[in-house]
Amino acid sequence: MANIKSQIKRNRQNEKRRLRNKSVRAELRTRTKSAVAAAETGAEDSAEQLRLAVKRIDKAAARGVIHKNTAANHKSRLVRRVAALSSAAGGETE
Repeated sequence: MANIKSQIKRNRQNEKRRLRNKSVRAELRTRTKSAVAAAETGAEDSAEQLRLAVKRIDKAAARGVIHKNTAANHKSRLVRRVAALSSAAGGETE
């Protein structure tokens, strides 16, 4: 445990930020999974789910939870994955 007053405060701040960031990252994973699941099933709202996932990724990057390049990589991979699943699901029904 720290003895220095400023370090005690810094530890409190870091803990608050860690918990906030943890919830944001958890929501990113949830939105990503829901977007992929919607694309797999071929649901009508798959585009909407993708839009919400990308929005959350952008928000996390803007708030500094993840780096902007990391956000760009996540979005790129997610869009490619959803597009591949959508085209595969679309090909099966026709």
